[in-house]
This record gives sequence, C-alpha cells and structure tokens, in this order.
Amino acid sequence: MTAHVTTPAAALASDLPGWATLVRAPNPGPMTLDGTNTWVLRQPGERYGVLVDPGPADAGHLDRLAAHGPYSMILVTHGHPDHVEAVPAAAERFQAPVRGLTVDHQVQEPDRLGDGTVLDVAGLTVTVLATPGHTADSACFLVAGPDGRQAVLTGDTILGRGTTVVAWPDGDLGDYLASLRRLAAYDEVTALPGHGPALTDCAAAARFYLAHRQARLDQVRQVVARGVTDPAAVVAEVYATVDRALWPAAEWSVRAQLAYLRASTDDTAGDRESTPGRTGLDRQ
Repeated sequence: MTAHVTTPAAALASDLPGWATLVRAPNPGPMTLDGTNTWVLRQPGERYGVLVDPGPADAGHLDRLAAHGPYSMILVTHGHPDHVEAVPAAAERFQAPVRGLTVDHQVQEPDRLGDGTVLDVAGLTVTVLATPGHTADSACFLVAGPDGRQAVLTGDTILGRGTTVVAWPDGDLGDYLASLRRLAAYDEVTALPGHGPALTDCAAAARFYLAHRQARLDQVRQVVARGVTDPAAVVAEVYATVDRALWPAAEWSVRAQLAYLRASTDDTAGDRESTPGRTGLDRQ
C-alpha cells in the first residue's frame, strides 16, 4: 500500500535567494497547508518588484504586500481562488499588469504568457514554464538573478510538503506526469512552492512525485482490475488511510487516474487495430 505523503518531497531549503521574499497568506487549511505563499521577487537595489500569486482576498495580506512594493508586474501560477482571488484588488492598488497562462484572472484583458516567454523584470530574468496537470493553466517560473542563483516557483505543481491533487476535469494526469518530467531537469535548483516550505532541489522533488504518482496509479489499476470503477469506491480503497476530509480532493485525482487509464487502454486498442496483418480473429 502506498502511504499518504505528508512530509517534504526533498530537503528543506535553509536559505532563500536574496531576491525572493515570502509573504504567506492567513488562509491555512487541509488544501492550503500553512497558507498560500505569495512571493515577492526583487533584485536588491531595484525599485520595482514582481508579485507572484497575490493570494486570497484578505485586506491584511494586501497591506503586507503593499509594504514590499511598488510592483511592476503581477504573475500568477494558475487560476485557483486561493492564488488569484486578490488579483483584482492588487492590480488596482499597485497599478501593475497581470500576466499568466490563463486568459481570465478576474481582470480585463490580462496579458497572456506563452511557454518559454522570457521576462526581464526587477533586475531578474524570469522564464515561463508551462506545466499543465494540476490545472490546465498551471505555470512555473524559472528565475535567475545576476548572482547566478536560480529558483523555480512551482505554484501547486510541487508543494513544499506532501503531494498535490490533479484537479480533474481541468487537470490532466498525463499532462501532470509530463510536467513533472520537465521539472526533473532542474537539479539542485531551489523550489519555491505555492504552499509549504521552500525545497533545496526541484528535480529531486519532481522525481519523488513521479514515483509516488506511478505507485498510486498502480494501486488504482489493481482496484479497477477487480471491477471497482466508481471513483468514490476507488478512493475508499486506495486512500483508506487518508483523512476523510481529504477524500473529495482525492476523488479529483482518482477521476484523473481513471481517465488516464481509459485513454491508455484506448490507445493500446487503437495500436492493435492499426497493426498490419492483424485480423479480427487475431484480436479475439
């Protein structure tokens, strides 16, 4: 049985880059851990910073963010409310454009980013990494400072503690596995997550997540092979040791896993159908 993961997927970072400041929102909970991490990026000496994920609509949190301003840009990792609910208020208060992969963060005509877009802001170089899976619009940001220090802001694709959900139907497991494989290339690069503590090694965390996801998928595959296909029933078996308060979120991931298995089965059947020289009798 694959255990429920509540610990960090890599060693904790003992220090942050000098250009990264964490301002944690006061919204702790089972899904948000200690609260949503809002990141302020600014090379020392630069007037304007970059605000990443303004977080929930909380006046006190917005005041704390204002103390670290001014800002030339607001970046968002994905469109879940605990990350973007404060976007309209932050955009108005700081008079900063909002940028992300999605086309709607509750502001008019946000500036949509593309995979590989490079931004030179706040004395830093920020490269956009499209990492769909947790949600369709999930992005990570690879940030490099003039000192050579790098970090990846991972949003909810990699958390500082435990694992994340594939938020089906918007999220997709195949996309998520591909995104983790992409992040596994950033060896010994600090991960600055959307929730939980910073990690020393983005690649190590991504590889841990990949192994865990494959193990969970194997469990689901075994349960399905016994004829259990109802998502809630699969959750009850595969996530039996997990706090029931998390079962609704676990069902998102299970539905994503079931969709992934169905697609894999369909692909295999299609390959058999298209194999030259095979007949209907061969396939019986």
